[in-house]
Amino acid sequence: MRRAGHPLLLLAFLLAAAIGLFAPPARAQSAAVTGVSLPVCVTRVAANDKPEAMFAAPARFDCTVSQTSLHQGNFWVLSQPLTTIPDRAQRERVRIASLWQDRVTLYALYPDGRIRGESYDGHAATRHLQLGGMIQWRLDPRLGAPVRLLWRVDGSANLRGILNAPTFTTAAEASRANITMAAIYSGFAGLCLALLIYNLAMWGALRHRFQLAYCAMVSSLLLYAFTSSGGLAWAFPGILNNDRLRLNYLLLAAAAATALMFARAFFPPIAEGRISRAANWLTALGLCGMTAFALLAPWQIVLLDGFYNASFAIFLVAVVPIVARARAERSAHLWLFAIAWAAPLVFAALRLLANISVVRWNFWLDNSTILAMAFEAVVSTLAIAYRIRLLSVERDEAIKREVIAARLADTDPLTGLLNRRAFLRQAFGRPGEQVLILTDLDHFKQVNETLGHDGGDEVLRLFARVLRQSAPNSALIARMGGEEFALLCHANQAIAPDAVLERLRAARMPFDLTVTTSIGACSGPLANESDWKAMYRRADQALFDAKQAGRDRARYAALAA
Repeated sequence: MRRAGHPLLLLAFLLAAAIGLFAPPARAQSAAVTGVSLPVCVTRVAANDKPEAMFAAPARFDCTVSQTSLHQGNFWVLSQPLTTIPDRAQRERVRIASLWQDRVTLYALYPDGRIRGESYDGHAATRHLQLGGMIQWRLDPRLGAPVRLLWRVDGSANLRGILNAPTFTTAAEASRANITMAAIYSGFAGLCLALLIYNLAMWGALRHRFQLAYCAMVSSLLLYAFTSSGGLAWAFPGILNNDRLRLNYLLLAAAAATALMFARAFFPPIAEGRISRAANWLTALGLCGMTAFALLAPWQIVLLDGFYNASFAIFLVAVVPIVARARAERSAHLWLFAIAWAAPLVFAALRLLANISVVRWNFWLDNSTILAMAFEAVVSTLAIAYRIRLLSVERDEAIKREVIAARLADTDPLTGLLNRRAFLRQAFGRPGEQVLILTDLDHFKQVNETLGHDGGDEVLRLFARVLRQSAPNSALIARMGGEEFALLCHANQAIAPDAVLERLRAARMPFDLTVTTSIGACSGPLANESDWKAMYRRADQALFDAKQAGRDRARYAALAA
């Protein structure tokens, strides 16, 4: 299992590669978003500010400051001139990323000096939300192509920026963006539903706890995809956009907590002990921080966001002892877990870095949870299938051991026949009339004295073979002790005791020794222990009569009165 030693190296490699990928300059930060990315400058709203004055005073705007350094408040955001944009006349859609804001107003300046504005509060933002969490305005094409755009953002929490991913697009580009995101989210939703059905069906058969934890995680991610994609806004256009974001936070917290539960349940040695208790406390602490943001924001939203980020970090840190313990236990599943969870953990770490402004905000990074978890879902399905296979092998081996142990407990080790206890357990309650045959080898003490105990054991084995060959498949045959044997069969399948005597006489014994037996037989019902005692007493008396009559013969007990 040398592969199990490298998951942390894999995480480190992906982290380094992803940081290089997702730290582009400001002008390229929304290159993955459809349309033309618009560089913007910002300034705070002052008393008596008017759109006309703001368009006329671009020097008031700062184009180099980090937006998050300006903290909360109301802001003006001015685009660079649009005159250099190709096909400007065909571009009539303006899109921005959805953030925690009370109101966003877009103003468009046209060549003739006219200014047109459209304001979106929380409800209007929801109605104009596109897939991928992008808010969209449609400009009036009758007014021509605008030369500059201006936004007024009121009530900005400025947790991830004031205005992110502003783009200028055509109607075709906007439609293509929605179709692309619809394909991504619907594919993810289909994958989640398939995984839920598969794992619930498997759980019904196997009852492994990690399958329920995985189903809870997939359900949380499915609901998170529904809210973060904008699907919730399309289904319920009356919801406030900030409340939709609130649900995003809550569901992402649930997904992180259930993912940690799955990681613990996936590795059996970690289910108990200090690591399990520590993971419980970390999960509870993380959920408290994340839930506090979802329920209390916008009250002290910056402080609550700090708690949220710290909670996210707690979940990431909690994975480390689980992986370390699994490695110490030489878990056969660690390498699969590392491959499946490398991408989600790396992108979760990157989102955390973006939240604290170490890494620049990026559209695909903001949607990385869906893409990373789609990859995780596929690989984890293989990991779960592999884990179930190992469990099935373990179960089959355990069943085999139990069967062998039960067989050994029920079997006479010398002859391979049933022992007395197993014979009686299976005999009681047999339906219909039964025939009981008791047989005892004649002068067996002399056989032992002549052949020795090893030779005597061989005679017992050969006699057991004679009984098996004489009896029907449904018969019970047992060595009752010493040289005494019992055979029980249904009356309509009864064997002739004389046939047993003939087979024994014909059997070749060690050193061609002649071995005979005496037989006592009787018939009757065998419903319970009382019936058994009565039948055994009669058969034993018949056996005694056969011995008294000279041995090597059979006697039948008279029918019970």
